[in-house]
Amino acid sequence: MGWAKANGISIEEADRLKTEKGEWLYIKTTKTGANTASLIPDLFVHALKSLPIPRLMHWGDKHEEFVRPVHTVCALFGEELIDCTILGVKSSNTINGHRFLGQRQLTLKSAETYVEQLRNEGCVVADYEERKASIIKQVSAIAQRNNGVADLDDALVEEVTSIVEAPFIFQASFEERFLKVPSEALVYTMKGDQKYFPIYDKEGKLLPVFAFVSNINPKDPTSLISGNERVVRPRLSDAEFFFNTDRKHTLESFFERLENIVYQKDIGSLADRSRIVQKLAIYIANAIKADADKAARAAILAKCDLATTMVTEFTDTQGIMGMHYAELDGEDKDVAEAIFEQYSPRFAGDKVPTKPVQIAVSIAEKLTTLVGIFGINMLPKGDKDPFGLRRAAIGLIRIIIENNIELDLIKSIEYTCELLGAKIKNKNTASDVADFIFNRLKAYYQDQDIEASIFLSVLSVKPSSILDFDMRVKAVKEFKTLPQASDLASAYKRISNILSKAALSDVAVNEELFTEDAEKVLMAHVDKLAVKINSFYNDGNYKEALSTLAELKDDVDNFFEKVMVNVDDEAVKNNRLAILRTLSKLMANTADISVLY
Repeated sequence: MGWAKANGISIEEADRLKTEKGEWLYIKTTKTGANTASLIPDLFVHALKSLPIPRLMHWGDKHEEFVRPVHTVCALFGEELIDCTILGVKSSNTINGHRFLGQRQLTLKSAETYVEQLRNEGCVVADYEERKASIIKQVSAIAQRNNGVADLDDALVEEVTSIVEAPFIFQASFEERFLKVPSEALVYTMKGDQKYFPIYDKEGKLLPVFAFVSNINPKDPTSLISGNERVVRPRLSDAEFFFNTDRKHTLESFFERLENIVYQKDIGSLADRSRIVQKLAIYIANAIKADADKAARAAILAKCDLATTMVTEFTDTQGIMGMHYAELDGEDKDVAEAIFEQYSPRFAGDKVPTKPVQIAVSIAEKLTTLVGIFGINMLPKGDKDPFGLRRAAIGLIRIIIENNIELDLIKSIEYTCELLGAKIKNKNTASDVADFIFNRLKAYYQDQDIEASIFLSVLSVKPSSILDFDMRVKAVKEFKTLPQASDLASAYKRISNILSKAALSDVAVNEELFTEDAEKVLMAHVDKLAVKINSFYNDGNYKEALSTLAELKDDVDNFFEKVMVNVDDEAVKNNRLAILRTLSKLMANTADISVLY
Protein backbone atom coordinates (compact mmCIF):
# COMPACT_ATOMS: atom_id res chain seq x y z
CA MET A 1 0.00 0.00 0.00
CA GLY A 2 2.91 2.32 0.77
CA TRP A 3 4.44 1.53 -2.63
CA ALA A 4 1.12 2.23 -4.36
CA LYS A 5 0.63 5.50 -2.48
CA ALA A 6 4.16 6.64 -3.36
CA ASN A 7 3.30 6.09 -7.02
CA GLY A 8 -0.08 7.84 -6.78
CA ILE A 9 -2.27 4.78 -7.43
CA SER A 10 -4.41 2.31 -5.52
CA ILE A 11 -3.56 -1.40 -5.30
CA GLU A 12 -6.43 -2.15 -7.67
CA GLU A 13 -4.89 0.07 -10.35
CA ALA A 14 -1.56 -1.82 -10.29
CA ASP A 15 -0.71 -4.36 -12.98
CA ARG A 16 0.15 -7.91 -11.97
CA LEU A 17 2.98 -10.11 -13.16
CA LYS A 18 3.11 -13.82 -12.36
CA THR A 19 6.48 -15.60 -12.41
CA GLU A 20 7.93 -18.85 -11.05
CA LYS A 21 9.04 -16.90 -7.98
CA GLY A 22 5.59 -15.52 -7.27
CA GLU A 23 3.26 -12.71 -8.20
CA TRP A 24 4.40 -9.12 -8.52
CA LEU A 25 2.69 -5.73 -8.64
CA TYR A 26 4.02 -3.16 -11.07
CA ILE A 27 3.04 0.12 -12.63
CA LYS A 28 3.65 1.49 -16.12
CA THR A 29 4.16 5.23 -16.42
CA THR A 30 5.36 7.57 -19.13
CA LYS A 31 7.83 10.26 -18.17
CA THR A 32 8.06 13.05 -20.71
CA GLY A 33 11.47 14.63 -21.25
CA ALA A 34 12.14 18.14 -19.99
CA ASN A 35 13.55 20.92 -22.12
CA THR A 36 17.36 20.79 -21.84
CA ALA A 37 17.79 24.54 -21.50
CA SER A 38 15.38 24.61 -18.55
CA LEU A 39 17.43 22.00 -16.67
CA ILE A 40 20.84 23.68 -17.04
CA PRO A 41 20.56 26.45 -14.39
CA ASP A 42 19.67 24.11 -11.52
CA LEU A 43 22.30 21.56 -12.62
CA PHE A 44 24.90 24.32 -12.74
CA VAL A 45 24.02 25.69 -9.29
CA HIS A 46 24.13 22.17 -7.84
CA ALA A 47 27.51 21.53 -9.47
CA LEU A 48 28.96 24.74 -8.05
CA LYS A 49 27.78 23.90 -4.55
CA SER A 50 29.41 20.47 -4.73
CA LEU A 51 32.86 21.87 -5.56
CA PRO A 52 35.37 21.16 -2.73
CA ILE A 53 36.22 24.81 -2.06
CA PRO A 54 37.68 25.21 1.47
CA ARG A 55 37.10 28.96 1.74
CA LEU A 56 34.42 31.08 0.04
CA MET A 57 34.16 34.84 -0.36
CA HIS A 58 31.57 37.43 -1.38
CA TRP A 59 32.27 40.68 -3.15
CA GLY A 60 30.76 44.13 -3.42
CA ASP A 61 27.19 44.24 -2.16
CA LYS A 62 26.46 40.63 -3.24
CA HIS A 63 25.53 37.94 -0.76
CA GLU A 64 26.43 35.04 -3.07
CA GLU A 65 29.75 33.34 -2.30
CA PHE A 66 32.36 31.74 -4.54
CA VAL A 67 36.10 31.17 -4.58
CA ARG A 68 36.65 34.39 -6.58
CA PRO A 69 34.49 37.33 -7.77
CA VAL A 70 32.30 36.42 -10.74
CA HIS A 71 31.77 39.16 -13.34
CA THR A 72 30.10 37.37 -16.22
CA VAL A 73 27.98 34.25 -16.72
CA CYS A 74 27.42 32.82 -20.18
CA ALA A 75 24.89 29.98 -20.53
CA LEU A 76 24.25 28.88 -24.10
CA PHE A 77 22.42 25.87 -25.52
CA GLY A 78 23.50 25.88 -29.14
CA GLU A 79 22.70 29.45 -30.20
CA GLU A 80 20.00 29.87 -27.56
CA LEU A 81 20.84 32.04 -24.57
CA ILE A 82 19.60 30.37 -21.37
CA ASP A 83 17.94 33.01 -19.24
CA CYS A 84 19.21 32.50 -15.69
CA THR A 85 21.02 34.16 -12.81
CA ILE A 86 24.04 32.36 -11.32
CA LEU A 87 25.88 33.70 -8.27
CA GLY A 88 23.96 36.95 -8.59
CA VAL A 89 25.01 37.55 -12.21
CA LYS A 90 22.53 37.42 -15.07
CA SER A 91 23.55 35.28 -18.05
CA SER A 92 24.64 37.00 -21.25
CA ASN A 93 26.40 36.01 -24.44
CA THR A 94 28.75 38.97 -24.00
CA ILE A 95 31.91 37.95 -22.18
CA ASN A 96 35.31 39.46 -21.41
CA GLY A 97 38.46 38.77 -23.39
CA HIS A 98 42.10 39.21 -22.35
CA ARG A 99 42.61 42.57 -20.62
CA PHE A 100 45.63 43.54 -22.75
CA LEU A 101 45.95 41.23 -25.74
CA GLY A 102 42.41 40.72 -26.99
CA GLN A 103 39.01 42.41 -27.32
CA ARG A 104 37.84 43.68 -23.97
CA GLN A 105 34.41 42.24 -24.75
CA LEU A 106 33.10 39.83 -27.37
CA THR A 107 29.68 38.42 -28.22
CA LEU A 108 29.48 34.64 -28.57
CA LYS A 109 27.57 33.28 -31.55
CA SER A 110 26.96 29.82 -30.10
CA ALA A 111 28.25 27.26 -27.65
CA GLU A 112 30.13 25.56 -30.49
CA THR A 113 32.18 28.70 -31.29
CA TYR A 114 33.07 29.47 -27.64
CA VAL A 115 36.62 28.11 -27.62
CA GLU A 116 37.49 29.38 -31.09
CA GLN A 117 36.05 32.89 -30.59
CA LEU A 118 37.67 33.30 -27.20
CA ARG A 119 41.05 32.29 -28.63
CA ASN A 120 40.86 34.34 -31.84
CA GLU A 121 39.01 37.45 -30.62
CA GLY A 122 39.69 37.42 -26.90
CA CYS A 123 43.24 35.99 -26.91
CA VAL A 124 42.21 33.61 -24.13
CA VAL A 125 42.97 29.87 -24.27
CA ALA A 126 39.84 28.49 -22.64
CA ASP A 127 40.80 24.83 -22.94
CA TYR A 128 42.69 23.85 -19.75
CA GLU A 129 44.53 20.92 -21.36
CA GLU A 130 45.59 23.14 -24.27
CA ARG A 131 47.08 25.70 -21.86
CA LYS A 132 48.80 22.95 -19.90
CA ALA A 133 50.31 21.36 -23.03
CA SER A 134 51.51 24.77 -24.21
CA ILE A 135 53.26 25.47 -20.88
CA ILE A 136 55.00 22.09 -20.86
CA LYS A 137 56.12 22.52 -24.48
CA GLN A 138 57.48 26.05 -23.97
CA VAL A 139 59.28 25.25 -20.70
CA SER A 140 60.80 22.10 -22.23
CA ALA A 141 62.04 24.12 -25.21
CA ILE A 142 63.82 26.59 -22.89
CA ALA A 143 65.41 23.69 -21.00
CA GLN A 144 66.63 22.12 -24.24
CA ARG A 145 68.19 25.41 -25.34
CA ASN A 146 70.20 25.29 -22.12
CA ASN A 147 71.16 21.66 -22.61
CA GLY A 148 69.13 20.84 -19.53
CA VAL A 149 65.98 19.29 -18.12
CA ALA A 150 63.08 21.30 -16.67
CA ASP A 151 61.46 20.53 -13.32
CA LEU A 152 57.91 20.01 -14.58
CA ASP A 153 56.45 19.14 -11.21
CA ASP A 154 52.80 18.09 -11.71
CA ALA A 155 51.45 20.29 -8.93
CA LEU A 156 53.39 23.32 -10.18
CA VAL A 157 52.28 22.79 -13.79
CA GLU A 158 48.65 22.43 -12.66
CA GLU A 159 48.80 25.60 -10.57
CA VAL A 160 50.48 27.70 -13.24
CA THR A 161 48.00 26.44 -15.84
CA SER A 162 45.17 27.66 -13.62
CA ILE A 163 46.50 31.22 -13.14
CA VAL A 164 47.01 32.29 -16.76
CA GLU A 165 44.62 32.90 -19.65
CA ALA A 166 47.22 32.71 -22.42
CA PRO A 167 50.58 31.27 -21.30
CA PHE A 168 53.82 32.82 -22.52
CA ILE A 169 57.04 31.35 -21.11
CA PHE A 170 60.30 33.30 -20.76
CA GLN A 171 63.80 32.50 -19.54
CA ALA A 172 65.52 34.32 -16.71
CA SER A 173 68.66 33.72 -14.66
CA PHE A 174 70.28 34.30 -11.27
CA GLU A 175 73.86 34.68 -10.05
CA GLU A 176 75.97 31.48 -9.95
CA ARG A 177 77.13 32.25 -6.41
CA PHE A 178 73.75 31.09 -5.14
CA LEU A 179 74.54 27.57 -6.37
CA LYS A 180 76.80 27.12 -3.33
CA VAL A 181 73.56 26.76 -1.34
CA PRO A 182 71.97 23.26 -1.46
CA SER A 183 69.75 23.32 -4.52
CA GLU A 184 66.65 22.11 -2.66
CA ALA A 185 66.47 25.38 -0.70
CA LEU A 186 66.72 27.42 -3.89
CA VAL A 187 64.18 25.27 -5.68
CA TYR A 188 61.81 25.48 -2.72
CA THR A 189 61.57 29.26 -2.94
CA MET A 190 61.58 29.35 -6.76
CA LYS A 191 58.71 26.90 -7.07
CA GLY A 192 56.80 27.60 -3.89
CA ASP A 193 57.00 31.39 -3.69
CA GLN A 194 57.46 32.46 -7.31
CA LYS A 195 55.96 29.58 -9.35
CA TYR A 196 59.13 29.37 -11.45
CA PHE A 197 60.36 26.26 -13.27
CA PRO A 198 63.95 25.33 -12.23
CA ILE A 199 66.23 23.81 -14.87
CA TYR A 200 68.88 21.14 -14.21
CA ASP A 201 71.78 19.87 -16.30
CA LYS A 202 71.92 16.28 -17.54
CA GLU A 203 73.54 15.15 -14.25
CA GLY A 204 70.75 16.66 -12.18
CA LYS A 205 72.70 19.72 -10.99
CA LEU A 206 70.72 22.96 -10.78
CA LEU A 207 71.54 25.53 -13.47
CA PRO A 208 71.45 29.31 -12.81
CA VAL A 209 68.51 29.72 -15.20
CA PHE A 210 64.79 29.23 -14.80
CA ALA A 211 61.57 29.55 -16.81
CA PHE A 212 58.59 31.62 -15.75
CA VAL A 213 55.07 32.08 -17.10
CA SER A 214 53.52 35.40 -18.06
CA ASN A 215 49.99 36.36 -19.05
CA ILE A 216 51.32 39.01 -21.45
CA ASN A 217 53.70 38.88 -24.40
CA PRO A 218 55.52 42.21 -24.85
CA LYS A 219 57.53 42.85 -28.02
CA ASP A 220 60.55 43.58 -25.85
CA PRO A 221 60.47 41.26 -22.81
CA THR A 222 63.63 42.74 -21.25
CA SER A 223 61.80 44.59 -18.47
CA LEU A 224 59.57 41.58 -17.80
CA ILE A 225 62.58 39.25 -17.46
CA SER A 226 64.64 41.66 -15.32
CA GLY A 227 61.62 42.24 -13.10
CA ASN A 228 61.31 38.54 -12.35
CA GLU A 229 65.07 38.27 -11.75
CA ARG A 230 64.85 41.19 -9.36
CA VAL A 231 61.97 39.57 -7.48
CA VAL A 232 63.67 36.20 -6.99
CA ARG A 233 67.06 37.58 -5.96
CA PRO A 234 66.07 38.58 -2.37
CA ARG A 235 64.54 35.13 -1.79
CA LEU A 236 67.71 33.41 -2.97
CA SER A 237 69.75 35.80 -0.85
CA ASP A 238 67.67 34.80 2.16
CA ALA A 239 68.40 31.13 1.49
CA GLU A 240 72.10 31.93 1.13
CA PHE A 241 72.09 33.85 4.42
CA PHE A 242 70.28 31.08 6.31
CA PHE A 243 72.68 28.48 4.91
CA ASN A 244 75.79 30.46 5.86
CA THR A 245 74.38 31.13 9.32
CA ASP A 246 73.67 27.44 9.94
CA ARG A 247 77.11 26.39 8.70
CA LYS A 248 78.76 28.25 11.57
CA HIS A 249 77.72 25.26 13.70
CA THR A 250 77.74 21.48 13.32
CA LEU A 251 74.43 19.70 12.85
CA GLU A 252 74.90 17.89 16.15
CA SER A 253 75.19 21.19 18.02
CA PHE A 254 71.55 21.94 17.20
CA PHE A 255 70.39 18.96 19.30
CA GLU A 256 70.58 21.04 22.46
CA ARG A 257 67.92 23.37 21.02
CA LEU A 258 65.56 20.41 20.56
CA GLU A 259 65.26 20.24 24.36
CA ASN A 260 63.18 23.43 24.18
CA ILE A 261 60.98 22.44 21.23
CA VAL A 262 57.84 20.58 22.34
CA TYR A 263 56.85 17.71 20.07
CA GLN A 264 53.64 17.02 21.98
CA LYS A 265 52.98 18.07 25.57
CA ASP A 266 52.23 14.54 26.80
CA ILE A 267 55.20 12.99 25.02
CA GLY A 268 57.79 15.68 25.59
CA SER A 269 60.35 17.59 23.59
CA LEU A 270 61.86 16.70 20.24
CA ALA A 271 65.02 15.73 22.12
CA ASP A 272 63.04 13.26 24.27
CA ARG A 273 61.45 11.79 21.18
CA SER A 274 64.81 11.53 19.38
CA ARG A 275 66.27 9.48 22.23
CA ILE A 276 63.35 7.06 21.98
CA VAL A 277 63.77 6.78 18.20
CA GLN A 278 67.48 6.14 18.73
CA LYS A 279 66.86 3.18 21.05
CA LEU A 280 64.20 1.80 18.74
CA ALA A 281 66.45 2.24 15.70
CA ILE A 282 69.12 0.14 17.43
CA TYR A 283 66.51 -2.56 18.15
CA ILE A 284 65.27 -2.55 14.54
CA ALA A 285 68.82 -2.49 13.15
CA ASN A 286 69.75 -5.56 15.16
CA ALA A 287 66.57 -7.33 14.04
CA ILE A 288 67.23 -6.71 10.33
CA LYS A 289 71.05 -7.05 10.58
CA ALA A 290 71.85 -3.39 9.89
CA ASP A 291 74.72 -1.38 11.43
CA ALA A 292 73.25 -0.43 14.82
CA ASP A 293 75.88 2.26 15.53
CA LYS A 294 75.11 4.10 12.28
CA ALA A 295 71.38 3.78 12.89
CA ALA A 296 71.80 5.23 16.39
CA ARG A 297 73.87 8.13 15.08
CA ALA A 298 71.37 8.93 12.33
CA ALA A 299 68.43 8.77 14.74
CA ILE A 300 69.96 11.25 17.18
CA LEU A 301 70.79 13.68 14.34
CA ALA A 302 67.52 13.14 12.46
CA LYS A 303 65.57 16.08 13.93
CA CYS A 304 68.47 18.48 14.49
CA ASP A 305 67.77 20.41 11.30
CA LEU A 306 64.37 21.42 12.71
CA ALA A 307 66.27 23.87 14.91
CA THR A 308 68.24 25.36 12.03
CA THR A 309 67.52 28.77 10.53
CA MET A 310 67.01 27.32 7.06
CA VAL A 311 64.34 24.77 8.02
CA THR A 312 62.64 27.25 10.32
CA GLU A 313 62.14 29.49 7.28
CA PHE A 314 61.68 26.81 4.60
CA THR A 315 59.87 24.03 6.46
CA ASP A 316 59.60 21.72 3.44
CA THR A 317 63.39 21.31 3.45
CA GLN A 318 63.39 19.33 6.72
CA GLY A 319 65.40 16.16 6.33
CA ILE A 320 66.93 17.53 3.14
CA MET A 321 68.99 20.18 4.91
CA GLY A 322 69.82 17.72 7.69
CA MET A 323 71.27 15.38 5.06
CA HIS A 324 73.36 18.17 3.46
CA TYR A 325 74.60 19.52 6.79
CA ALA A 326 75.56 15.99 7.92
CA GLU A 327 77.51 15.43 4.68
CA LEU A 328 79.33 18.75 5.13
CA ASP A 329 80.15 17.74 8.72
CA GLY A 330 81.79 14.57 7.40
CA GLU A 331 79.18 12.16 8.74
CA ASP A 332 78.96 8.67 7.22
CA LYS A 333 77.02 8.57 3.94
CA ASP A 334 74.44 6.09 5.29
CA VAL A 335 73.90 8.33 8.32
CA ALA A 336 73.34 11.41 6.15
CA GLU A 337 70.97 9.58 3.80
CA ALA A 338 69.03 8.14 6.75
CA ILE A 339 68.32 11.67 7.98
CA PHE A 340 66.63 12.43 4.67
CA GLU A 341 64.92 9.04 4.24
CA GLN A 342 63.41 8.99 7.74
CA TYR A 343 60.44 10.78 6.12
CA SER A 344 60.22 8.48 3.09
CA PRO A 345 57.89 7.77 1.45
CA ARG A 346 56.72 11.36 1.66
CA PHE A 347 53.75 10.90 -0.68
CA ALA A 348 51.93 8.22 -2.67
CA GLY A 349 54.29 6.73 -5.23
CA ASP A 350 57.41 8.13 -3.56
CA LYS A 351 60.44 5.85 -3.23
CA VAL A 352 61.03 3.97 0.02
CA PRO A 353 64.41 3.51 1.76
CA THR A 354 66.30 0.51 0.39
CA LYS A 355 69.49 0.35 2.49
CA PRO A 356 69.56 -1.35 5.95
CA VAL A 357 70.53 1.68 8.10
CA GLN A 358 68.06 3.96 6.33
CA ILE A 359 65.33 1.31 6.65
CA ALA A 360 65.95 0.88 10.38
CA VAL A 361 65.76 4.63 11.09
CA SER A 362 62.66 5.15 8.92
CA ILE A 363 60.80 2.24 10.56
CA ALA A 364 61.80 3.47 14.03
CA GLU A 365 60.59 6.98 13.20
CA LYS A 366 57.20 5.75 12.01
CA LEU A 367 56.66 3.30 14.86
CA THR A 368 57.51 5.97 17.44
CA THR A 369 54.93 8.28 15.89
CA LEU A 370 52.22 5.61 15.76
CA VAL A 371 52.74 4.23 19.25
CA GLY A 372 53.26 7.65 20.82
CA ILE A 373 50.12 9.23 19.40
CA PHE A 374 47.95 6.15 19.95
CA GLY A 375 49.37 5.99 23.47
CA ILE A 376 47.92 9.40 24.33
CA ASN A 377 44.59 8.62 22.62
CA MET A 378 44.93 11.14 19.79
CA LEU A 379 43.64 8.83 17.08
CA PRO A 380 42.83 10.17 13.60
CA LYS A 381 39.16 11.06 13.15
CA GLY A 382 37.48 11.17 9.76
CA ASP A 383 39.78 12.94 7.34
CA LYS A 384 41.70 14.66 10.17
CA ASP A 385 45.11 13.14 10.80
CA PRO A 386 47.41 15.91 12.08
CA PHE A 387 50.28 13.57 12.96
CA GLY A 388 50.13 11.68 9.65
CA LEU A 389 49.40 8.30 11.23
CA ARG A 390 47.84 6.84 8.10
CA ARG A 391 50.81 7.94 6.01
CA ALA A 392 53.19 6.49 8.61
CA ALA A 393 51.39 3.14 8.59
CA ILE A 394 51.30 2.89 4.79
CA GLY A 395 54.96 3.92 4.64
CA LEU A 396 55.88 1.26 7.18
CA ILE A 397 53.99 -1.36 5.15
CA ARG A 398 55.66 -0.38 1.88
CA ILE A 399 59.17 -0.32 3.38
CA ILE A 400 58.79 -3.82 4.81
CA ILE A 401 57.09 -5.44 1.81
CA GLU A 402 59.14 -3.78 -0.94
CA ASN A 403 62.40 -4.64 0.83
CA ASN A 404 61.34 -8.14 1.97
CA ILE A 405 62.08 -7.24 5.59
CA GLU A 406 61.29 -9.98 8.09
CA LEU A 407 60.35 -8.15 11.28
CA ASP A 408 58.05 -9.20 14.08
CA LEU A 409 55.79 -6.16 14.11
CA ILE A 410 53.99 -7.12 17.33
CA LYS A 411 57.23 -7.39 19.32
CA SER A 412 58.52 -4.16 17.79
CA ILE A 413 55.35 -2.33 18.83
CA GLU A 414 55.54 -3.78 22.34
CA TYR A 415 59.18 -2.68 22.65
CA THR A 416 58.23 0.83 21.52
CA CYS A 417 55.56 0.90 24.24
CA GLU A 418 58.25 -0.04 26.79
CA LEU A 419 60.47 2.81 25.60
CA LEU A 420 57.65 5.33 25.95
CA GLY A 421 56.88 3.94 29.40
CA ALA A 422 54.68 6.14 31.59
CA LYS A 423 53.88 8.43 28.66
CA ILE A 424 51.49 5.73 27.41
CA LYS A 425 47.99 6.42 28.75
CA ASN A 426 46.06 3.94 26.62
CA LYS A 427 46.42 0.41 28.02
CA ASN A 428 45.43 -1.07 24.64
CA THR A 429 48.05 0.86 22.70
CA ALA A 430 49.98 -2.16 21.39
CA SER A 431 46.92 -3.98 20.05
CA ASP A 432 45.37 -0.74 18.72
CA VAL A 433 48.51 0.16 16.77
CA ALA A 434 48.83 -3.37 15.37
CA ASP A 435 45.18 -3.37 14.26
CA PHE A 436 45.59 0.08 12.73
CA ILE A 437 48.63 -0.96 10.68
CA PHE A 438 47.16 -4.27 9.52
CA ASN A 439 43.90 -2.54 8.57
CA ARG A 440 45.90 -0.09 6.43
CA LEU A 441 46.99 -3.15 4.46
CA LYS A 442 43.46 -3.35 3.08
CA ALA A 443 43.90 -0.07 1.20
CA TYR A 444 47.40 -1.14 0.15
CA TYR A 445 46.03 -4.31 -1.46
CA GLN A 446 43.04 -2.52 -2.98
CA ASP A 447 45.53 -0.42 -4.95
CA GLN A 448 46.91 -3.70 -6.30
CA ASP A 449 43.45 -5.00 -7.25
CA ILE A 450 43.51 -7.72 -4.59
CA GLU A 451 40.00 -8.56 -3.39
CA ALA A 452 38.95 -7.61 0.12
CA SER A 453 37.95 -11.25 0.80
CA ILE A 454 41.57 -12.36 0.28
CA PHE A 455 42.82 -9.69 2.69
CA LEU A 456 40.18 -10.64 5.30
CA SER A 457 41.00 -14.34 5.02
CA VAL A 458 44.59 -13.62 6.03
CA LEU A 459 43.71 -10.98 8.63
CA SER A 460 41.63 -13.58 10.49
CA VAL A 461 44.73 -15.64 11.38
CA LYS A 462 46.56 -12.53 12.68
CA PRO A 463 50.16 -12.92 11.44
CA SER A 464 52.69 -10.95 13.48
CA SER A 465 54.83 -10.03 10.46
CA ILE A 466 53.80 -7.76 7.59
CA LEU A 467 56.06 -9.65 5.18
CA ASP A 468 54.51 -12.93 6.31
CA PHE A 469 51.06 -11.36 5.84
CA ASP A 470 52.00 -10.35 2.31
CA MET A 471 53.27 -13.81 1.41
CA ARG A 472 50.02 -15.33 2.66
CA VAL A 473 47.92 -12.85 0.66
CA LYS A 474 49.77 -13.65 -2.55
CA ALA A 475 49.45 -17.39 -1.89
CA VAL A 476 45.70 -17.12 -1.22
CA LYS A 477 45.25 -15.00 -4.34
CA GLU A 478 46.80 -17.79 -6.42
CA PHE A 479 44.93 -20.49 -4.50
CA LYS A 480 41.62 -18.81 -5.33
CA THR A 481 42.29 -19.37 -9.03
CA LEU A 482 42.44 -23.17 -8.54
CA PRO A 483 39.33 -25.16 -9.56
CA GLN A 484 39.32 -26.90 -6.15
CA ALA A 485 39.36 -23.63 -4.16
CA SER A 486 35.61 -23.03 -3.97
CA ASP A 487 34.78 -26.58 -2.83
CA LEU A 488 37.57 -26.60 -0.25
CA ALA A 489 36.42 -23.24 1.12
CA SER A 490 32.87 -24.60 1.47
CA ALA A 491 34.19 -27.74 3.13
CA TYR A 492 36.27 -25.70 5.59
CA LYS A 493 33.23 -23.59 6.44
CA ARG A 494 31.24 -26.76 7.05
CA ILE A 495 34.01 -28.21 9.22
CA SER A 496 34.20 -25.00 11.26
CA ASN A 497 30.42 -25.03 11.82
CA ILE A 498 30.46 -28.67 12.98
CA LEU A 499 33.41 -28.15 15.33
CA SER A 500 31.94 -24.95 16.77
CA LYS A 501 28.91 -26.91 18.00
CA ALA A 502 30.90 -29.82 19.40
CA ALA A 503 32.45 -29.97 22.85
CA LEU A 504 35.56 -31.93 21.93
CA SER A 505 38.65 -32.49 24.00
CA ASP A 506 42.06 -32.62 22.35
CA VAL A 507 42.12 -36.32 21.46
CA ALA A 508 44.11 -38.05 18.74
CA VAL A 509 42.52 -39.84 15.80
CA ASN A 510 42.12 -43.56 16.48
CA GLU A 511 42.27 -45.61 13.27
CA GLU A 512 40.69 -48.62 15.05
CA LEU A 513 37.44 -46.67 15.24
CA PHE A 514 37.22 -46.20 11.45
CA THR A 515 34.13 -47.90 10.01
CA GLU A 516 33.87 -46.22 6.59
CA ASP A 517 36.31 -46.37 3.71
CA ALA A 518 35.89 -42.65 3.12
CA GLU A 519 37.30 -41.72 6.54
CA LYS A 520 40.16 -44.20 6.13
CA VAL A 521 41.10 -42.79 2.72
CA LEU A 522 40.83 -39.18 3.87
CA MET A 523 42.93 -39.70 6.98
CA ALA A 524 45.55 -41.68 5.07
CA HIS A 525 45.83 -38.86 2.53
CA VAL A 526 45.98 -36.23 5.32
CA ASP A 527 48.79 -38.15 7.07
CA LYS A 528 50.65 -38.46 3.79
CA LEU A 529 50.42 -34.76 2.93
CA ALA A 530 50.65 -33.27 6.45
CA VAL A 531 54.44 -33.53 6.73
CA LYS A 532 54.87 -31.96 3.31
CA ILE A 533 52.32 -29.20 3.94
CA ASN A 534 53.69 -28.34 7.39
CA SER A 535 57.18 -28.18 5.93
CA PHE A 536 55.93 -25.63 3.40
CA TYR A 537 54.26 -23.67 6.21
CA ASN A 538 57.44 -23.61 8.30
CA ASP A 539 59.42 -22.31 5.33
CA GLY A 540 56.83 -19.62 4.66
CA ASN A 541 56.02 -21.24 1.31
CA TYR A 542 52.27 -20.71 1.59
CA LYS A 543 51.74 -20.97 -2.13
CA GLU A 544 52.93 -24.58 -2.26
CA ALA A 545 51.16 -25.38 1.02
CA LEU A 546 47.78 -24.32 -0.36
CA SER A 547 48.46 -25.93 -3.72
CA THR A 548 49.22 -29.23 -1.98
CA LEU A 549 46.18 -28.82 0.25
CA ALA A 550 44.02 -28.67 -2.88
CA GLU A 551 44.90 -32.33 -3.52
CA LEU A 552 42.58 -33.28 -0.63
CA LYS A 553 39.50 -31.89 -2.35
CA ASP A 554 38.08 -35.18 -3.71
CA ASP A 555 38.68 -37.07 -0.45
CA VAL A 556 37.05 -34.30 1.61
CA ASP A 557 34.02 -34.28 -0.71
CA ASN A 558 33.78 -38.08 -0.48
CA PHE A 559 33.99 -37.96 3.32
CA PHE A 560 31.05 -35.60 3.66
CA GLU A 561 29.06 -37.59 1.11
CA LYS A 562 29.64 -41.01 2.68
CA VAL A 563 30.25 -40.34 6.39
CA MET A 564 27.84 -39.16 9.09
CA VAL A 565 29.79 -37.31 11.78
CA ASN A 566 27.21 -36.97 14.55
CA VAL A 567 26.37 -40.66 15.03
CA ASP A 568 24.95 -42.21 18.19
CA ASP A 569 28.19 -44.01 19.05
CA GLU A 570 30.00 -41.39 21.13
CA ALA A 571 33.48 -42.85 20.52
CA VAL A 572 33.01 -42.98 16.74
CA LYS A 573 31.53 -39.48 16.69
CA ASN A 574 34.44 -38.01 18.69
CA ASN A 575 36.90 -39.82 16.45
CA ARG A 576 35.32 -38.30 13.35
CA LEU A 577 35.34 -34.90 15.00
CA ALA A 578 39.05 -35.44 15.67
CA ILE A 579 39.54 -36.10 11.94
CA LEU A 580 37.81 -32.81 11.14
CA ARG A 581 39.86 -30.94 13.72
CA THR A 582 43.10 -32.32 12.25
CA LEU A 583 41.92 -31.30 8.79
CA SER A 584 40.84 -27.86 10.07
CA LYS A 585 44.26 -27.13 11.56
CA LEU A 586 45.90 -28.09 8.31
CA MET A 587 43.54 -25.95 6.22
CA ALA A 588 43.59 -22.90 8.51
CA ASN A 589 47.35 -22.47 8.73
CA THR A 590 47.66 -19.90 5.94
CA ALA A 591 44.30 -18.15 6.07
CA ASP A 592 40.62 -18.60 6.81
CA ILE A 593 39.65 -19.73 3.33
CA SER A 594 35.98 -19.91 4.30
CA VAL A 595 35.63 -16.13 3.79
CA LEU A 596 36.81 -16.27 0.17
CA TYR A 597 33.33 -16.98 -1.20
